[in-house]
Amino acid sequence: MNKRYNHTKATLALAKASFRSITRSPSAVVFTLAFPLIFILVFGFLGGGGIKVDLAVAPGSDLQNPVIRTLEQTAVIKLITDKDAAEIQQRLEKGTIAGVIDVHKNTAAKPAYLANITYTSASIDKGNILKSVLNNLMYTLNAKDLKPSVAEFRESTVHGRTYRTIDFILPGQLGFSLLSTGVFGTAFVFFSLRQTLVIKRFFATPVRRSSIILGEGLARIGFALLGAVFIILIGHFFFHFTLIHSFVTVLNMLILSTIGLIVFMGFGFVVSGIARSESTIPPISNIITLPQFLLSGTFFSIENFPSWLQPISRALPLTYLNDAMRQVAFEGAGLWDVRQQVLIMVIWGIGIYALAVKVFKWE
Repeated sequence: MNKRYNHTKATLALAKASFRSITRSPSAVVFTLAFPLIFILVFGFLGGGGIKVDLAVAPGSDLQNPVIRTLEQTAVIKLITDKDAAEIQQRLEKGTIAGVIDVHKNTAAKPAYLANITYTSASIDKGNILKSVLNNLMYTLNAKDLKPSVAEFRESTVHGRTYRTIDFILPGQLGFSLLSTGVFGTAFVFFSLRQTLVIKRFFATPVRRSSIILGEGLARIGFALLGAVFIILIGHFFFHFTLIHSFVTVLNMLILSTIGLIVFMGFGFVVSGIARSESTIPPISNIITLPQFLLSGTFFSIENFPSWLQPISRALPLTYLNDAMRQVAFEGAGLWDVRQQVLIMVIWGIGIYALAVKVFKWE
């Protein structure tokens, strides 16, 4: 009596063999672990910093006064005038803005204006820069030969958790690692399997096509998740990367990593399907990965990009993965809180896999 073929066992065997080949691949290790880790170490040791400081203007504040006009001309300061009080308070507590200013005319004789400044303890480095700029501004406006004084600054502080450079950089590097693994890894592997007739030999066995795809997918997801855990732990224990809910936060980040990797693997299937030779895989893959690496907020917030470029950034799937990762890690958001980002990634996944089905070649 013939024993029934076990497709689950075949899938796991393929996954195991593929996982071993991935761990022995220098390029896979470089893109998944070494490359993002180098950036994390560099930015971790450099610490915070930046040449732009976000300063919110309180709703109802007088905008037509010497204080605001001078701040608008200050290169270091970026004024934010379109946020409501609740959002400003949240961003102060999270440290994503350095402070908020509220300027009103003084009903008394002098000074002419009263400016209430609220700083945040969550971003001490940017807060210190802002204080220095405002102190110089106050001295300039209230020069001794000007009477009465133009403005008086009244300061206070909102306390929140410290927002470090690593809290922005690490999710971006993790996202780029997943993008590289999904696109380059998948494209090279399936093109090689097709060219070396390995897939054709599989067809002579009872192994299903779905088992081949699933086995390779499991191997890549497993390897990528191990890399993600390694990167997160290095960031947390060596550079104090924020994990609000500890294990739950890590678990949520791994779930997001899995979703992102599955989407990015779809790009890899497309590349392996349209590539004519192995030498054409890198340029095609770079067309997909480089714009996302540069424009998806990996190193800098997309809010710092020119207004005409931001819509392009917001159309890229890596942007939403990076954003979801940062919200989960630093703000303590749950997966339901980032459902919009997940939904957009899923829509990207449906579209890219529909294209992959049309262009992917088995032989």
